[in-house]
Amino acid sequence: MANFNFNKVILGGRLTADPELKTTPSGVSVTTFTVAVNRRFGGKEGGETQADFINITAWRQTAEFVTRYFRKASSICIVGSIQSRTWTDGQGQKRYATEIVADEAYFVDAKGEMPMTAQGANSTPAAGYMPDSYAAMPAPRFEDIADEEELPF
Repeated sequence: MANFNFNKVILGGRLTADPELKTTPSGVSVTTFTVAVNRRFGGKEGGETQADFINITAWRQTAEFVTRYFRKASSICIVGSIQSRTWTDGQGQKRYATEIVADEAYFVDAKGEMPMTAQGANSTPAAGYMPDSYAAMPAPRFEDIADEEELPF
């Protein structure tokens, strides 16, 4: 049997609080935040929804990106991996933590749907604006196809 190891997570949800950028003693940027992800159960009609609260850690450029462009209630898509840690606390008890380490973060909301900053409704939306390097890129051009029979697949 082949050796198969794979650890990839894709999550979409909303931030439960504003992320806060911190720096390690060696100067590496890091942020931790929680994403609320709704989970449905109980069938298609009349099913219930429950929120799972998933802890995320982002490092370096990803941490800087998240803290700059996302705020509480922002929709976000995270791509990363699951990481487990163990340690012994001050009382000698073994502790465990499982979290998602974010490799990538993506906007989900449209520009007009972004949560506002704490300054109020007259302020600029806190998230969803692409960095200037992205904003300068031209929009892709799509061709209209009159008849489905012309599709190449």
